[in-house]
Amino acid sequence: MDRHDVTGTEARFRAYAADLASVLGHADRVRPFEDYCIGLLSAEGRKSVEPLAAVTAPGRTAAQHQSLLHFVAQAPWSDQAMLRRVREQVLASITRDEPIQAWIIDDTGFPKKGSHSVGVARQYCGQLGKQDNCQVAVSLSVATHQGSLPVAYRLYLPKEWAADPGRRSIAGVPDDVRFQTKPEIALQQLRQALADGVPPAPVLMDPAYGNDSKLRAGISELGLTYVAGILPTTTVWRPGEAALPPASGSGRGRPAKRLRRDATHQPVSVKTLALELAGDAWQQIKWRDGSNTPLSSRFARWRVRPARDDAKRSEPTAEEWLLIEWPEGEAQPDHYWLSTLPAGISLERMVDQAKLRWRIERDYLELKQEVGLGHYEGRGWRGFHHHATLCVAAYGFLISEKETIPPSEHPRTWRGTQSAFPAGYRPRGSAAAVPTSHAQFNRNTAYPPRAGLGSRIAPMSLLRAEASAGGQAE
Repeated sequence: MDRHDVTGTEARFRAYAADLASVLGHADRVRPFEDYCIGLLSAEGRKSVEPLAAVTAPGRTAAQHQSLLHFVAQAPWSDQAMLRRVREQVLASITRDEPIQAWIIDDTGFPKKGSHSVGVARQYCGQLGKQDNCQVAVSLSVATHQGSLPVAYRLYLPKEWAADPGRRSIAGVPDDVRFQTKPEIALQQLRQALADGVPPAPVLMDPAYGNDSKLRAGISELGLTYVAGILPTTTVWRPGEAALPPASGSGRGRPAKRLRRDATHQPVSVKTLALELAGDAWQQIKWRDGSNTPLSSRFARWRVRPARDDAKRSEPTAEEWLLIEWPEGEAQPDHYWLSTLPAGISLERMVDQAKLRWRIERDYLELKQEVGLGHYEGRGWRGFHHHATLCVAAYGFLISEKETIPPSEHPRTWRGTQSAFPAGYRPRGSAAAVPTSHAQFNRNTAYPPRAGLGSRIAPMSLLRAEASAGGQAE
């Protein structure tokens, strides 16, 4: 890093890292922790352990590789304690202008080729937009309009992994980890966040989670409200309607206690309800400024009762908001939500709340592109979670640094300097790495390195923006 840092960023990073290191449990872990975070912020290209070692200790890359690998894959420090400490450090930055506005549930996928990385299976991968071989992690983030931060993160362990003692043992899956659905993992994260004292806020989720009625009920039982994306096929009772009361008894046997339906009294899908509306029922609402133009669309809402599991109930479900988005010019609505936000909330505020879920997309984009969330190459449970936690720690520092940029200035980034790569260094897997002994068998041309790569001083990018000049490397 830069000895001549005139902006104070290096000093702030050292203080930030020192505070986080207090939860590592052993003094020998402090240096590799700091080096790992510096590598995540500095390394260009892939941010697996090998390139991080080359960036942070070019004169002793092999020893540094072993040190960082042990720290991330083997050292028994607590991910939960580290994430809690990051939250305590960073929350003040994103709540400077307003309190926490939302808790956001989501997951992210990491495509994989093999079958040995912990939790890998053929399942839906959001990054690819289809079913494929991947790992999937469930997360909980807290968000304001100014920023957001992941506060919980856990790998989804498919049934075939959870039930296989051999694979569990090799990957180091803890004994107390059992199969849970993704919504069950998310509900567990919500409970823990409340227990940790995270300021409560409405829970936002897409249809992959919002369509799960058990998750919605669990959120309500925790005393939280939600704005839950749902599928067009989700059924509700028309405004003012509900399931029929239990049938009257004949005087013999036990009296009926369950709600019922009949041939003429049935719920409808939310899509059917939307298509029945007159054109003047829709209002144009702007929810935020886009990069070029304000983001706006048409919305309508009603108070309805969800119809799922009526036959198991003795009392009708409480009324909730049904919010529907139908953009002008589209053939049909494209988004639906159920929400337990207060009955008196304005439509503008409700739309703003529902659309705040975009922050999680920003989280994952920056975590993957800026600090290498998906670059970990190990196969074990501990390493997968440790790497993700360290990425969140590095990302938390980036969030804090954004607050140091005066509003009147064009966003600029302080750049310290990273150590130069060793001469001739090639990250494993690069096209220019070790070629075959017979050139005609090389699948990819091994282009020579750029002139001067071994002596070039590469800048340490702390924010995605244009940079000021870096100083002299340590």
